[in-house]
Amino acid sequence: MKIIFLTLFPELILANTQYSILQKAIEKKMLTIETVNPREYAEDKHRLVDDTPFGGGSGMLLKPEPWIRAICLAKAANPSAKVIAMVPEGEILSTKLAIDMATSGQDLIFVCGHYEGFDARIYEFVDGFLSIGDYILTGGELAALVTLDALMRFIPGVLGKLDSAYQDSFANGLLEHPHYTRPVEFQGLIVPEVLRSGNHKQINVWRRKKSLEKTFLLRKDLLKKSELQRDDGVLLLEIIDEVIKKEND
Repeated sequence: MKIIFLTLFPELILANTQYSILQKAIEKKMLTIETVNPREYAEDKHRLVDDTPFGGGSGMLLKPEPWIRAICLAKAANPSAKVIAMVPEGEILSTKLAIDMATSGQDLIFVCGHYEGFDARIYEFVDGFLSIGDYILTGGELAALVTLDALMRFIPGVLGKLDSAYQDSFANGLLEHPHYTRPVEFQGLIVPEVLRSGNHKQINVWRRKKSLEKTFLLRKDLLKKSELQRDDGVLLLEIIDEVIKKEND
C-alpha cells in the first residue's frame, strides 16, 4: 500500500516514519510513504502557496494553482489512489473507516492544509474529506499521521498477528478490557485470579464483562452503536446491579 502526503512540511512526515511498527512496515515493503511539496509547483519567483482571501477576513488561504498541480501530478502517477483532504468538516476517523481504508486495495493521497485552509476550488480535485475530531490543528500533517497509524495496523503482516488489531479498543465498538502481566502481586495489587486459572471460557467471559463495564462507565455513547453479543444483556444487568450496590455501600 502506498500513502502519499501533499504537504508543505515533508520533513515532519518523514521524521515520523523512522520509528517502531511503521518503520518496520516500510522496511518490509508492506507500506510505501512518499511526500509531495506543493511549493515546488508554485510558478512565481517566491514560490508562494498562500494569499489573502477575497471578501476580507483574517489569515491566509492556500492558493489553488500549486495545490491542484500537485494533486493532479500525484494522481497521474497513481491513477487508482484516493485523494483525501484533511479538513475539519471531514468524516470523523473511526476504526471501521481505518479498516476500510487498509483493506480497500487503494493507495491514498492525503492533502494536508495550513493557515485558514484551502481555496475551495481545490476541493474539486479531491475524492473525500477526513477529520480526526472536533478541534483545530495548525496543519493537516498530524491528522494524516494519526490516520496512517490507525489504518496501518489492519494491513496484513504489519502487526505480525492481525487478530491483535481487531481485539484492540473500538475494534468491536467497545473499550478494551484491562490487561495484566507478571508479577502476580506488586505493592498489594494482585492480578485477578480468573486470568491465572487457565480456564479460557471463564477468562473470555471476564474480559467481555470488563470491556462492557469500562464502556458503560466511561463511554455509554459507544454502547448504542457497538456490536453487542447475545449474552451481553445479562452481563450488563450484572454490571448495573454491581454499580448500584457499590454506590449504596
